Order: sequence, then structure tokens, then C-alpha cells
Amino acid sequence: MKIVFLGTGEIGLPSLETIYNSSDYELVSVFTQPDRPYGRKGELKSSVIKEFAESRSITLYQPEKIKEQEAIEHLRSGRPDVIVVIAYGQILPKAVLQIPKIACINLHASLLPLYRGASPIQAAILNGDASTGLTVMYIGEGLDDGDILKSEKLEISKDETAGSLHDRLATLGPALIMDSLDLLSKGHAPRDQQDHDKATHVCKLSRDDGKIDWNETAECIQRKVRAFDPWPGTFTYFPDGQMVKIFPPIDIDNNCDLKPGTIISIEPDFILVSCGERAVKLSLIQPAGRKKMDLSSYIAGKKIEPGNILGVKK
Repeated sequence: MKIVFLGTGEIGLPSLETIYNSSDYELVSVFTQPDRPYGRKGELKSSVIKEFAESRSITLYQPEKIKEQEAIEHLRSGRPDVIVVIAYGQILPKAVLQIPKIACINLHASLLPLYRGASPIQAAILNGDASTGLTVMYIGEGLDDGDILKSEKLEISKDETAGSLHDRLATLGPALIMDSLDLLSKGHAPRDQQDHDKATHVCKLSRDDGKIDWNETAECIQRKVRAFDPWPGTFTYFPDGQMVKIFPPIDIDNNCDLKPGTIISIEPDFILVSCGERAVKLSLIQPAGRKKMDLSSYIAGKKIEPGNILGVKK
């Protein structure tokens, strides 16, 4: 069975590698997003998918838009039986969906119909869910609304970050994809319609989404810090006007009798900050333009003291 793989994000790499190493399937080609500027210097950076394909001399395409006629012709030329899509970053037009002989399938990082869209991993942690999972679905013309082929549930740990959950989901992907391909090749693949009335949607995140609102509860702030680590990150403003990124771990304290954002106390290993309900302990930060550091190292020698307010941009 001939496979064409479309992917850009790191979550798809283990599945791509498994397909490539399988003797049951022929990986015809790989499509990934064009190299993009990265970091302060704006140097072009390749996706891990591109790096893998080039290291194995797999036919590689990087169209700006998958709906371009040239890209569609490249897809057709591979004569795929199945197109596998994992975190590609573009919606496939009808002309692409009609190319494979059997199906276009997508591996989505949630238990659909929950969290259709671009940030399902962050959403599961942000909302305090006890579990999430992966879904293999048939791609339709809507956003993540296709029929379900197969899914697998995964428990979310108490201290889970988006980064750690992403990596655990990525390790589940290969078995789920291979099982799905096996079912498709034998003509036994199920096709269960999603309950669209239960669908929820999540948007692509930006850096601005990471600003901490100290009026929220300590639990919400703690979940946000974990959900947005490593991307887009969370931040606040210190009393000296410096913007600083906040990193886990974030512990919760019952002490909360001051205005939200107020520094309650400064301890050797953390500062205690009042929230809309209860308080949080901050210990690991990164000031703008500097490396990640213990908060105690940053405060040393600065005029930051209990009673100061966080979150005010100067």
C-alpha cells in the first residue's frame, strides 16, 4: 500500500519513522511546510519532518500552499492509496481529498469531537481535564469534523505540561496509525460519525495569550503556566517594569487576603503572590533577553519587596 505523509510538527515524527521502517507500506513522498524564519536573527529553520525525509532520501515537497496546482499534481503523481496527515498546518482542499484510492486520514491530539482546532493539547490542561488522547479520523472538508476510525485515551498527570503531554501523545501515535493502516488495507476500517452537538473548538495560540491575569484563581493560573509550557509561554510584569516569563513548577498556597497580583512574601526559594482566589508560589522565571533562572537570583539586589504589585506594565 502506497502512503504519502503530510506533516510539520514534531508530534508526527515517530509515526513517520514507523511508516518508513515498515515493510508493509511504501512511503512514496513527504510534504511539509516551507522553512520559516526562527529566533531573533530570523534564520530559516526546517521542520523535523523535513530533516528526517532528507536524511532518508525520501522524496520531499514543501509547497507554500497545498491547494496550489503544482502541489496537487505532485500528490497525484505518487498515486497514494492513503494520505496520512499529522500536524501539517493547512486545511486540505477537496481536490486533495479525492486523490488517494482508499482514504485521507488525520491523527488529531484530542478525543474528538472535543477540541477541534489548533491547540488541543494546551486546552486539555488549561481546562483541568483528567484525560485526553489521540483520534484517527477520515478527513472531511470541515475542521476536524470527519468520521472517526480509531482513538486512544491517555490520562493527564497532576504536574503535566503541554510539552510532556505532547511527547507522550507522540509515542502513542505510531501504534494507532499502523493499526489504522492495517484496518484500511484489509477493508475493515470502522467509520463512526462524530457527535457534532458535543464539539468544542480551540484556536491557534499567540504570545499575548500567555499574559497572566492575577484576578484568576490560583488553580487557573497554575494550569495556564503548565498548559502554555513551552508554547506560547506565560508572562507577567515585575514591579521594576521588567517583563518576565513564568515557568513550572507552580505550587498553590491558601494564603490570599491581599489584592490580586500582590507579593505576599519573599522566601529563599520562591515568592508568594496573591490571586483572585488563594495564592501561587513562583520560583523559576526568565527576564526578557536573559536565560532562565531562579527567581531568588533575579530579585537579589533589586528593590522588590512584599506589598509590590505584579502585572502592571510601565
